[in-house]
Amino acid sequence: MILQVIIIVILLLLAFSAFVAYKMVKPPRFIAEWTPKDFGFDYEDVTIETEDGLKLSGWWIPNESDKTVIPLHGYTRSRWDEVYMRPLTGFLLGEGYNVLVFDFRAHGESEGKYTTVGDKEIADVKAAVEWLKEKHPEKAEKIALIGFSMGGMLTIRSLADIPEVCCGVADSPPMHLDRTGARGLKYFSGLPEWLYILVKPFTKLFSNGKGVHPIEYAEKVRKPLLLIAGEKDPLVKVGEVREFYERNRRINPDVELWVTDAAHVRTLKSHPDEWKVKVGEFLRKHL
Repeated sequence: MILQVIIIVILLLLAFSAFVAYKMVKPPRFIAEWTPKDFGFDYEDVTIETEDGLKLSGWWIPNESDKTVIPLHGYTRSRWDEVYMRPLTGFLLGEGYNVLVFDFRAHGESEGKYTTVGDKEIADVKAAVEWLKEKHPEKAEKIALIGFSMGGMLTIRSLADIPEVCCGVADSPPMHLDRTGARGLKYFSGLPEWLYILVKPFTKLFSNGKGVHPIEYAEKVRKPLLLIAGEKDPLVKVGEVREFYERNRRINPDVELWVTDAAHVRTLKSHPDEWKVKVGEFLRKHL
């Protein structure tokens, strides 16, 4: 009888873990109503096809420049995010850059059933760069990335893996995905962090993705990189970002670390003027 109860409890726990994992790899679609026209700019709705056959939705916003910035949104968000993507888009256009912005797979209006939180999404960034080179080569002389959270992870990976990307800003990038995932489980749902041990295998099973840990790129990035970390971030610890910075600066003289008092991806909202000055100077120097 006791054994049967134990087996039932284990099965229920596994079933619940599978349910949580499914919800994690299939985030809700975030879509809003604002467009680049709100900033006084014409834009084009674009479709970007990835090497694995997915169609990503985005906006191409041309400006009077040969330099283009590609903003990368975070997990569960999209190009319509109003906390950082909207103010960032307006800022970049005001600085005179072209902007190509898109929804990652399984986010916004893009195709894709599951997110892999930084694994297969590198193909999305590569596809965006290839689209820009093919459709607007005169605007692709220099390409920079600005990513938030998951987008920050992809910014770091892209600096190592995509030759055309010349510099990047990574705001609140998880360095150890498992640690951030466990913290997120507790922060967003109140579930214990240890449950992530059971949830993780199901996320891989559903998404067919591999765990990506940007800390492993600390000895691979040799291009200008600005890291932004917040002391009140419940998901990404400043010490983890600082670990990447300390390791990377041994081989990369153009890596910078800016620590603020903000929460996760909230420095732009909490300190908009400082953020724009810091990022603006970085782009003018390296883009």
